[in-house]
Amino acid sequence: MDIRKVAVLGAGVMGSGIAAHLSNAGIPVTLLDIVPEGATDRNVIASGALARLLKAQPAAFMDKRNARLVTVGNLEDDLDRLADADWIIEVVIERADIKRELYRRVDGVRKADAIVSSNTSTIPLAVLTDGMPETMRRNFMITHFFNPPRYMRLLEMVAGPDTRPEALETVRAFADRALGKGVVDGKDTPGFIGNRIGIYWMQCALTEAMRLGLSVEEADAVGGRPMGIPKTGVFGLLDLVGLDLMPNILASMDATLASDDEVRDYFEIPPLVTRMIAGGYTGRKGKGGFYRINRQGGDKVKESIDLESGEYHPLSKARLASLAAARHGGLKALVEHPDRGGVYARRVLTRTLAYAASLVGTIADDIVAIDTAMRLGYNWRYGPFELIDRLGVPWLVAALEEDGRTVPDYLRRADGRSCYRVEGGRRHFLATDAAYRPIERADGIVLLEDIKLAGRPLAANASASLWDIGDGVACLEYHTKMNSADPGILEMLLKAIEVVPRAHRALVIYNEGENFSVGANLGLILFAANIAAWGEIEASVRKGQETYKALKYAPFPVVGAPSGMALGGGCEVLLHCDAIEAHAESYIGLVEAGVGLIPAWGGCTEMLARWAANPRLPRGPMPAVAKVFETISVATVAKSAAEAKSLGFMRPKDGITMNRERLLAAAKARALELAADYQPPEPPEFRLPGPSGRSALGLVVESFRRLGKASAHDAVVAEALATVLSGGDSDATEMLGEDDLLALERAAFMRLVREPATIARIEHMLETGRPLRN
Repeated sequence: MDIRKVAVLGAGVMGSGIAAHLSNAGIPVTLLDIVPEGATDRNVIASGALARLLKAQPAAFMDKRNARLVTVGNLEDDLDRLADADWIIEVVIERADIKRELYRRVDGVRKADAIVSSNTSTIPLAVLTDGMPETMRRNFMITHFFNPPRYMRLLEMVAGPDTRPEALETVRAFADRALGKGVVDGKDTPGFIGNRIGIYWMQCALTEAMRLGLSVEEADAVGGRPMGIPKTGVFGLLDLVGLDLMPNILASMDATLASDDEVRDYFEIPPLVTRMIAGGYTGRKGKGGFYRINRQGGDKVKESIDLESGEYHPLSKARLASLAAARHGGLKALVEHPDRGGVYARRVLTRTLAYAASLVGTIADDIVAIDTAMRLGYNWRYGPFELIDRLGVPWLVAALEEDGRTVPDYLRRADGRSCYRVEGGRRHFLATDAAYRPIERADGIVLLEDIKLAGRPLAANASASLWDIGDGVACLEYHTKMNSADPGILEMLLKAIEVVPRAHRALVIYNEGENFSVGANLGLILFAANIAAWGEIEASVRKGQETYKALKYAPFPVVGAPSGMALGGGCEVLLHCDAIEAHAESYIGLVEAGVGLIPAWGGCTEMLARWAANPRLPRGPMPAVAKVFETISVATVAKSAAEAKSLGFMRPKDGITMNRERLLAAAKARALELAADYQPPEPPEFRLPGPSGRSALGLVVESFRRLGKASAHDAVVAEALATVLSGGDSDATEMLGEDDLLALERAAFMRLVREPATIARIEHMLETGRPLRN
């Protein structure tokens, strides 16, 4: 059975978000909700939700045009629309009686093989199916999405004893390939996997911070990045999900958890939190939460709450010796430090990890499922058992014994051994029977992390490595900080051009970092500028141009496979590839204007060539120039791979892969397809408007400057960009080649990098991570 149409019942934050993400997969969706009493527009809840989705930040739709796939209605008049739905997802209020009544009505209109699932996070499946006909139980399951559905990759799937295996496989395959989800099988237990551990962790972290007298900033600094947890830490996360949800979740778990479950140690809601909820301080959706933005006096001042007094004060940076210890000595140095930050880290980590270990076999069959759930559902860099390995099983057992806490059976059976190990070039996990078993990948998933365990690179330096990924395809992996482009990466690109033809047919540029590449290393540019090494800077610009050009005309196809940010030089390398196979969550753009520069590794040239060949633009040199100028001058970044196509960073025929873990396999397949009869591209030629075009663009910039939409240095950067894109002093009668445009890029870059305002922008970006408007 294929899923071609879906219905979502419930248009709240989760339901509407699920509907939006289904539309991102190209699936028509019916979104229904109740009819409010006295409403003149009977669809007002669903239509209002759709309107909010179009304005949501972060964006719910990968392309706003996807909203056309969502049809709104209501549960009284439009239930018959479910008759042709292949999958019906219930996302209504967390009350079993309301859900069961809705299922009764759904069963009267659904087609016989339609799959029905609940997005519940708190109600056991056995409760939901109580009294349900056997014909519907066979097609019923829990599919628990995490919020926001577009961005959070976890989907927990819970089956009942009567659920058809075929129905489970249909949803699993669709969620994996079409929605990009990491599907994890959970058991019918309270909170399933992610929330069972996540609620314990959040309540433990909140309570222990108060007990130890930490500030909000200190607790989040300790309990965030040093542990591989997002920088929001626990207080920022509670603000994000909403403080008012916690009492409801805890009440639900209280009704279903065993009386001796350790999460009950942290069930009490602190009086401060109760007062905050009562006062409307429920987090980001309310007046604020543990953090808030104070707009009094016209300024925006970020504040945090004092956990003892309940008063707000401006944020202060956490300054704990344990944080400094963690930066140098890692996680174990943090938890062994004697200050209150170290004590806090030890309490939260040891108790959370022990709780996770106590649930192996209860909430999931193995530790791989639990680790995957916490990575994909809570954005932890490491799952609980990967964190245990970073501390060491013997260390954790000793710490629990020292604190007088129970050591879980799983850790006892480990007998000092690690939770994971590498054997025979494969990663294995410690199963509940104390035997190691290999981690199995689903069909069609190829991960570089697995390939790297089994072999050595074809070539490597400190910045990048070249790997054989089979079938005559090589893969170039960046591994600098944030995968920023530096001389080492340029060196490895040239090395790949030399090595690949010897025994390979194609090259894929890909990595498994958080970001594909954030662009050129600004620190190196700033250092060279500060010592007036202008010749070195120009040589590096020329080297980048020559390297990317050599890549473009290599005697084999090159496929770029980005995920996350591909900015500046990271975007430019993609522009020089023969094809792109992008993860759907790729954020591609030429952002050099934000630091007072222009793209100078061929970015301007390649974008001009693409838009000049675009049949949708009017003929003549100016339309393409204006389009590229508009995109680059304001440092436009595509908010998805789909948007990257509309902006010209990707071609119409470039591919988009929804599941991050399937990206390398898809890119490899594309490379092999191109290799069958590959010929390098023909060099482009340009007919550009020259000084008249530059003047026209200048008038636009000046109007923006007068309106306050462009700063003084924005105008300087825009003038340099206009010079490049209009072809310098040439006119529309001349044909310019690729090298002519590259020379203009290089000259403009060198003029701008000498500007004090550009240096100020670079310094500000390196210090704050944000652009300076000067």
